[in-house]
Amino acid sequence: MATICKPSISLFLSLSLFVVSCAMDEGDNLLRFKDSINDPLNLLSSWSKHSTSECNWRGITCTSSSSISSINLVSFNLSGSISSSICELPNLVHLNLANNLFNQPIPLHLSQCASLQSLNLSNNLIWGTIPDQIYLFQSLKILDFSRNHLQGRIPQGIGSLKHLQFLNLGSNLLSGPFPLILANLTQLIILDLSQNPFFLTHIPPDIAKLTKLQMLFLQSSGFYGEIVPNLFQGLKSLVILDLSNNNITVTLPKVGFSLPNLVSFDVSRNKLSGPFPNGICEAKGLVHLGLHTNFFNGSIPNDSINKCMNLERFQVHDNLFSGDFPSWLWSLPRIKLITAENNNFSGEIPDSISGAAQLEQVQIDNNRFASKIPQGLGLIRSLYRFSASVNGLYGELPTNLCDSPVMSILNLSHNYLSGTVPELMNCKKIVSFSLAHNNLIGEIPKSLGALPVLTYLDLSQNNLTGQIPQELQNLKLALFNVSFNQLSGRVPASLISGLPASFLQGNPDLCGPGFSNSCSQEKAMPKGVNLSKLASALLISAVAISSIIAAAVGFYIIRRCRKQRSEMNGWRSVFFYPLRVAENDVMMQMCDKNARGNGGTFGRVYIVNLPSGELIAVKKLMNFGTHSSKCEINTLAKTRHKNITKILGFCYSNDAIFLIYEYVARGSLGDLIGKPDFELPWSVRLRIAIGVAQELAYLHKDYLPHLLHRNLKSTNILLDADYEPKMTDFALDRIIGEAAFKSSLGSDASCYLAPEYGYTKRASEEMDTYSLGVILLELITGRQADKAECGDVVKWVRRKINITNGALEIIDPKISSASQHEMLGALDIALCCTSVMPEKRPSIFQVLRILHSLHSTSNLPYIHQPSTSTYTLS
Repeated sequence: MATICKPSISLFLSLSLFVVSCAMDEGDNLLRFKDSINDPLNLLSSWSKHSTSECNWRGITCTSSSSISSINLVSFNLSGSISSSICELPNLVHLNLANNLFNQPIPLHLSQCASLQSLNLSNNLIWGTIPDQIYLFQSLKILDFSRNHLQGRIPQGIGSLKHLQFLNLGSNLLSGPFPLILANLTQLIILDLSQNPFFLTHIPPDIAKLTKLQMLFLQSSGFYGEIVPNLFQGLKSLVILDLSNNNITVTLPKVGFSLPNLVSFDVSRNKLSGPFPNGICEAKGLVHLGLHTNFFNGSIPNDSINKCMNLERFQVHDNLFSGDFPSWLWSLPRIKLITAENNNFSGEIPDSISGAAQLEQVQIDNNRFASKIPQGLGLIRSLYRFSASVNGLYGELPTNLCDSPVMSILNLSHNYLSGTVPELMNCKKIVSFSLAHNNLIGEIPKSLGALPVLTYLDLSQNNLTGQIPQELQNLKLALFNVSFNQLSGRVPASLISGLPASFLQGNPDLCGPGFSNSCSQEKAMPKGVNLSKLASALLISAVAISSIIAAAVGFYIIRRCRKQRSEMNGWRSVFFYPLRVAENDVMMQMCDKNARGNGGTFGRVYIVNLPSGELIAVKKLMNFGTHSSKCEINTLAKTRHKNITKILGFCYSNDAIFLIYEYVARGSLGDLIGKPDFELPWSVRLRIAIGVAQELAYLHKDYLPHLLHRNLKSTNILLDADYEPKMTDFALDRIIGEAAFKSSLGSDASCYLAPEYGYTKRASEEMDTYSLGVILLELITGRQADKAECGDVVKWVRRKINITNGALEIIDPKISSASQHEMLGALDIALCCTSVMPEKRPSIFQVLRILHSLHSTSNLPYIHQPSTSTYTLS
C-alpha cells in the first residue's frame, strides 16, 4: 500500500505547486497589465505584490479554484495601452474596460485570450477599422465596441463568431455596404448598429434569419431603400425594433409582419401616409410603439394591434397619417404615452378614455380631431400633460378638466372651444395653461391666482370680458398673454413691468401706466360740479405739472452731464430697469471688501450698495470684445422666469463688461452645501431641484431664441429669502464668444461637464441635463460635486452603488428617514441624467415630471427607456 500511496502524494504535491505557480503567474500578469496603463485616480492601488491574493484586488473576480475569471474596470478613467499579458490568464472569461480613455486601435492580441466570452471596450477612444482577423475571437458571446471612433466597413470575419449573443457596434463612424453575414449568427439576441450615420446602405435582408433575436437597433444609421417582404417573418422573438432616423422610403411589408412579442416598435417622424391600420402585433406583448424620423411614404400593414393589451407607448408623431385615429387605443389599460402630433388624424376623443388609468401624456397637436373634451379625461389620476392644440375641438370645457393631481401642462389653444374658462382649484401642479385662439367668454377666474407653480398663462384671442384679477399678481409668471380680448379696467402693476406690450394689446378698455388710457381720466362731468373748485383744482394741477416738468428737465440735465462725464472716462451704460445710479457709483464700490468668492469662472462678483440703499450684484467680465456682446446681453435680459436672476443692465468699456444683476439674499447653493453645518430639509432641496429644472425647460424650449445654460453648477444657483432658486451665468458663451468661453471655464466646473464635452464640437441640451444631474446628486448626498472622496460626486455615487449596492449610504444622513423613498426616486433620475451616453439621458420635461410627482405618489415613476446594457445573457 505504501508503494501505491507515495506516487499519489507526490502527484498531489506537484499539482499544489503548479496551482501556486499559476497563481503567482496570474498576479504577475495583472501587474504587467497595470504597468502598461495610466491610472490617474490610483484606483488600482490594491494591485500589489504585497497583497495576499489577487482575487481580492479591485475589479478582479476569481473562480472557486482561485483562478482569475473576470476583469471589470468600468469608469476607472484609465488610458495607455491594453497589454497582451492579460491573455496569459488561462481562465479569463470576462474583460470589461468600458467608459475609459484608451486611445488605440482594437488590440488584436486579445484574440489570444482563449477562454474569453465577453469583451467590452465601449465608450473609449478606440479608432481605426474593425480588423478582418476579428474571426479569431471564436469563443465570444458578448462583443461591445460601441461609442468609439471606429470607421470603415464591417468585416466579413464577424460572421464567423457563431456563439455571439450580443453585438453592439453602435455610435461609431462605420460605413456600408453591409456584408451578408448575419445569417451565420444564429445565437444572436441583441444587435445594435445604431448611430452610424455613414452606413448609407439597405437594411441587411439576412436579419430575417435571426430567429432568436430580441432587440434590433438600427436607428440613425443612414439605412435607405426597400424592406424585403419577409424581413420580419422569422423574428418571432423580437421585443424591440428601432428603425428611426433613417431614409427608408417604401411601405412596411404587409406579408409576414407578425411580431407577437414586440415591446418597442419605432419608426417615427417619417412620411407615413394613409389611414392608420387596425394593428401591427398579433397577440400579447406590445409595450412600446413609436413611428419616427424616416422617409416612409406608405401605410402600416393591417394586423390586430387591438389585442395588444399591454401597450404602454404609442408614438406616431410627425408623419402624414390621415383618417380616423384608432379609437381602441384610448382605453387600453396600460397605455402611458400617446404622441400623434403633426399628422392629419381625424375622429373623436371618446369618454372611454377614463379606462386608460395609467395614461400620463397625450400630445395630438396639429391634427383634425373634431370632438368635445370628454368628462372621462378628468378621471385619469396619472395624467400630467394633455396637449391638443390646432384641432377642431369644440364645446364647453368639462369642470373636472384638471382633476389629475399631477397635471402640469394643458394646451388646448387654436380650437373652437366655447363657454367660460374653468376653475382649476384642484390643479396645484399646473405649470403651463393655454386656451389661446378659442371662443371663450366671461371673466378670467380669480382662482388662477391661487395656483402655486403656474408660470405660463395664455388666454389670448378669445372674447373674455371684465377686469384682470388682482390675484394674478400672486403668481411668478414668465409668460402672461391676454391680448385681443375685451378686457377692461386697471391692469395690476406687477403684470405690466417687464412684459411685452403685445401680450396686453387688443384690449382698448384696459388702462394703466404705458396705456393710452391712464385710468385717471374722467369720462364725463357729473352734475352739480362746482366750477370754481374745478378751476382751483386745475390750477393746482398745472402748478404740479410744471414742477414735474422742471424736475424732469433738471434730472435730464444732470443725467446728461453724468453721461458726458462717463463717456469722457470711456464708460457707457445700458439699464433694463429703472436704476438710479451712475457708472461711477458702481465703479467706486468694486473693491476687494465688496467682492464675493475668489473670482469664480469668467469674472469676480461684487455686491454694490446703491445710494438708494438698494443692493445689486455686479459681475466683471474682463478682456472680452463688446461690439456683438451688447446685442447678446439685450437678448439675455429679455428672459422672464421666476428661477432666473434678472439682468438689470450693464456697463461697458473697451476692456470690460460689468453685468448688473438683482441681488439674491442667501448666496449660492454651492456655498451653502459647502458649510460644515449644512442642513436643509428634503422638501426644500426638492423645491430647489424643481426650480432649476423649470429654468432649464424655459431656456431650452419656451424662450426664443432657445438658449443653453452651459455653465450650470451649484455656485451659479442663488437662493432668495424663501430658498427659491435663481439661475445666473447662463448663456455667457453668447456674450464672450465660444473660444473665450471654453478657455475660461474654471476647474470647479469640470465635475459638472458631461463626458462628451471634451471631444464634441457642439453643445447640447443633454449637456445641461448632465449638469442638472450632478446638482441633484449634491442635494441628495449633501456633498459638493468636487469634494466627494474621489473628487467627483458622480463617480463616488456610482462606485458606492456598483461595489456595495449602498444606495442608502449615499443619502445625506442629516435628512429624516421619512424622506428616503423620495430621495431614492430622485437618485434614480439623477443617475439617468448623468448617464455617459447623451441619448440615454431623459428630457428636461421628463425630469420635471418625475420631480413634481416624487412627493405625491407612493409608486416612483420611471423613464421607459430600454437599455442594451442592462440585459443579462445566458
